Amino acid sequence: MAPDLVIEVSLGDFLLVSVFLGGGAAWFTGRSIARTWRGYRQAVLYAILLGCVVRFFHFALFEGTLLSAHYFLTDTAFLMALVTLGFRSERASQMATRYGWIYRQSGPFGWLEGTSREAPGDRV
Repeated sequence: MAPDLVIEVSLGDFLLVSVFLGGGAAWFTGRSIARTWRGYRQAVLYAILLGCVVRFFHFALFEGTLLSAHYFLTDTAFLMALVTLGFRSERASQMATRYGWIYRQSGPFGWLEGTSREAPGDRV
């Protein structure tokens, strides 16, 4: 993949605005939406709004193109991925801690039904 498809002005601009500021905001947005037990649809809506904000920062700070559908979709797809990861991370933790008698955490982004740590085939 050519870097020109993702980076519009410079690598530093992309890392600062899209990855650090936008990515951090997206991660914490996903976690906060899950923490307040809201649905995933709201996380998607906020990721789209964050995409607009990131696109504006590129325009205002680094003379990027404001109304570029290509770079808006690129930034928003990246932010959507981080919103989703933050949302799933927090929701998995919630399900395991608040409903520990039903679920256990399975990795950083998932949960399984059952409280025992043994595999289903290990029972005697």
